[in-house]
Amino acid sequence: MRSRLLLVVLVLVGLLAVGLGVPLALTDSQRTQEEVFTDRLTDTISFASAAQRALIESPQGRSATTAFAAEITRYDEVYGVAVLAFDRSGELLAASRPSERLPELAGEPTERLTVALAGRRSASTAYPLLMPWDTAPIVLAEPVLVDGEVVGAAMTVSPTGALRAAQVRTWSVIAGAAVLALLAGTLVALPLTAWVLRPVRRLDEAMDRIGTAVLAGGPPEQPTRRTGPPELRSLAGSFDRMSTTVREAIAGQRAFVADASHQLRNPLTALRLRLSNLDGAVAPGAADDHLAAMEEAERLSRVLDGLLALARAERAAETGDPDAVTELDAVVDDRVENWRPLAEHTGVELLRGGPLGLRARIDPAGLETVLDAVLDNALKYTPSGGRVRVETLRAAGRVGVSVVDAGPGMPAEDRARATDRFWRAPGQVNLEGSGLGLAIAARTAAAAGGVLVLDPAHGGGLRVAIWLDPPARRPPGGAGAAAQ
Repeated sequence: MRSRLLLVVLVLVGLLAVGLGVPLALTDSQRTQEEVFTDRLTDTISFASAAQRALIESPQGRSATTAFAAEITRYDEVYGVAVLAFDRSGELLAASRPSERLPELAGEPTERLTVALAGRRSASTAYPLLMPWDTAPIVLAEPVLVDGEVVGAAMTVSPTGALRAAQVRTWSVIAGAAVLALLAGTLVALPLTAWVLRPVRRLDEAMDRIGTAVLAGGPPEQPTRRTGPPELRSLAGSFDRMSTTVREAIAGQRAFVADASHQLRNPLTALRLRLSNLDGAVAPGAADDHLAAMEEAERLSRVLDGLLALARAERAAETGDPDAVTELDAVVDDRVENWRPLAEHTGVELLRGGPLGLRARIDPAGLETVLDAVLDNALKYTPSGGRVRVETLRAAGRVGVSVVDAGPGMPAEDRARATDRFWRAPGQVNLEGSGLGLAIAARTAAAAGGVLVLDPAHGGGLRVAIWLDPPARRPPGGAGAAAQ
């Protein structure tokens, strides 16, 4: 958008430069040509007057013709303008240079000579504007009058090299001024477009942050800075009101989910107790239905537990300590030891690896939540005899923990949806679980400023990794120096 806005400004400046520069160039060329035309017309009229005696002189007396020829020859030598005199019949009487050096007289010169012999003056005919690329000379012809009768004509043929060179210089100056105007327009347009578009860019960035915060259950976004044109400041105000409404709606939805899950636990617990009390007391024909009801009650209980865990994870993003730092080794070792009995029970080997001594910006409870959800899935899908590797990670300035299972893995389209709420892989709908484990893990990681990544494992299986930011380095001297 900035490029297009800058292009519009430059086009307007360019049109203004062309609109002013072209008429200025043409006007200057017209003025310069008129000066040359007037000067040559004066000389031509003067030569027409001087040619009177030569044209009326008898053939025997050639003194006047000789004097006129000497005058025009001297003039030609000084100014480089050819001068010719013709008699009434159009025959050449005198010329300022030899015939082999005379300019071509066919075409326009002949037409102007005919007009002069008809008694018309050159000033009565408009002379076309010469352009820098026109090489034709300026030809003027004036009638020679004696007692009002045309006895011949005088003609001047002026080269236009100097005139065209002056035009080129003037046009170059005007073109340079136009280029400078474009440069000045660019220098003015750059900060202007930045001023106009800065609020738009801030709104775009704010929308990205709000979208990420809403997805991760993060803290509310601060109102945007209202700068720029009044229309954009009004738009920023509308955006702030809209974002506030969205945050309130999302917060109300989360509160409802948390409250509903919490309120349903008590009647569900009572229902489970009643069903347990009926164990052994139901009719033999209703035993299967009683068992199915117990299983559905257990499944509903797991779903409610998952919803409560998800609500806590999203609430922790708003109320958690953003400066919390966790020693990864302590949490990872603790969760590995907690899940090891289940792994041994199912015949899965649980391994621990990776570099030691890493620290990350996340609450310990949050990291435990992520590892529990990921380890639960890994042990659930790894067949007996397989291995699950839990490793700490450090790469590209980030730290993390990965869990690699030996299960069937996931195709790319399933990995893209695996962190959605209640999403279950095709063909695994009937497996135990609420479908909220990876969703809780992903939102907990996002709330800590991290990310949960699912990749295919080398040799088969799924690799789930949480990547986190390391804690900021303390300045030299630490807190003591700051206190001083």
